[in-house]
Amino acid sequence: MDGGNQTRISDFLLLGISESPEQQQVLFWMFLSMYLVTVVGNVLIILAISFDPRLHTPMYFFLSNLSFTDLFFVTNTIPKMLVNLQSQNKAISYAGCMTQLYFLVSLVTLDNLILATMAYDRYVAICRPLHYVTAMSPGLCILLLTLCWSLSLLYGLTLTLFMTKVTFCGSRKIHYIFCEMYVLLRLACSNTQIIHIVLITTGIFIFLTPFGFMMISYIRIVRTILQIPSASSKYKAFSTCASHLAVVSLFYGTLCMVYLQPLQSYSMKDSVATVMYAVVTPMMNPFIYSLRNKDMHGALGRLLLGKAFQKVT
Repeated sequence: MDGGNQTRISDFLLLGISESPEQQQVLFWMFLSMYLVTVVGNVLIILAISFDPRLHTPMYFFLSNLSFTDLFFVTNTIPKMLVNLQSQNKAISYAGCMTQLYFLVSLVTLDNLILATMAYDRYVAICRPLHYVTAMSPGLCILLLTLCWSLSLLYGLTLTLFMTKVTFCGSRKIHYIFCEMYVLLRLACSNTQIIHIVLITTGIFIFLTPFGFMMISYIRIVRTILQIPSASSKYKAFSTCASHLAVVSLFYGTLCMVYLQPLQSYSMKDSVATVMYAVVTPMMNPFIYSLRNKDMHGALGRLLLGKAFQKVT
């Protein structure tokens, strides 16, 4: 289809999950509460790790970056959604939509790569404990994080540039809470077959490869744990991985429900899964990682009691 003689859409309408005024009020307070909990929880995790020297380890270094990513992720989508729920004007400019899409793709990818890096950290800590200090040196940790950020930003930029080639000349109504890739593709009037193929193939590589790496790491971790003679030592080793496994399960479970399907089968029922990975998962991560973590409990206690800056004895 020749897009040169068509009138391009200059903005979209983010209609959200419901157009009912009563339901929008309920959704506003629900999402506002979830956003505030997410912000407070992730900020506390970042501050506790930053100000407590006992948490200056690779595991908590990656955890603080995961919290930062989740914080940035929800700030990219929820504030605009809250404004739309309270406003009669639900428009978002084309440039604003593409910007939101870019950060959405980049930050989801970054979450995925950081989780894979954390799995490697747990593998080294449990399977090669004598080499942990040298294998997970500060220089390597910074290098791994730099690679995660670089790949994520590049992947987000690539998909966003592909989307800018798509022509939108029909409906501009998005029955969704933010500018999401599959939803935008359904509004396109140009041929989207190529970008859909690119989306699936690159998505399989960028998401399933790290996931496979995590599964291999945990298979080796389980084998090593089963060889430990002491039951208490087994429990301690497994407990260091339980939080990470819970977050991985929640993240990949909701992500696969949304994206590992043909574009033609994508519908509004997938909005629930999208809300799960876009809102619920970032909110739950601080609770999952701090719920049974004594070191994090202590750091949060010292931070909230104003003792974070005291010298650790």
